[in-house]
Amino acid sequence: MTTIDPTQPTENVREQRYNEFVALLARHDLSIRRFIRSILPGRDGVDDVVQETALECWKKFSDFEPNNEASAEEEFIRWACVIARYKALSWQRDRSRDRLVFRDSVVECLARESMKALSREEEERLAIENCLGKMDPEQRRLVLSVHSPGESIAMIAAETGQEARRLYSKVNALRSQLLDCVRLHLAGS
Repeated sequence: MTTIDPTQPTENVREQRYNEFVALLARHDLSIRRFIRSILPGRDGVDDVVQETALECWKKFSDFEPNNEASAEEEFIRWACVIARYKALSWQRDRSRDRLVFRDSVVECLARESMKALSREEEERLAIENCLGKMDPEQRRLVLSVHSPGESIAMIAAETGQEARRLYSKVNALRSQLLDCVRLHLAGS
């Protein structure tokens, strides 16, 4: 979270807060969408609830005060998912005459389970980032090249003069190391 200087003009503070909100929302949009999708009975309404959630989050963003800068990301997603849960319940109540509407207790149960899954996904993401950070840049590029647009093993092979077959073997070995590192990291947390 960015600390706001109270001596700045109000317009600058508002713009800074807005930029901070947009960055957090953009970073966690997919997780919020997955959360909403997991508590609704079908795909109908997911986009509506995501949009309503984003609007409500912005309206209430002035109330969002994380404990510290290090936990701001995690606290934001939890805070946004609480808002999303209420928006999903509201959406369900508005459509209660439909046959595929969960009872509030079911939505609450799904929301609890989704929050647990969201925490696990975040732990896994952080573990992967941590383990990738331990690799030297060449190894990291090689592992990520398979998943990065515009990058490929063939391109790296052409750049370095190595055989693509060898690089694929190296990628497989690096993936195994990465998986072991992630498992150790998760076991330790």
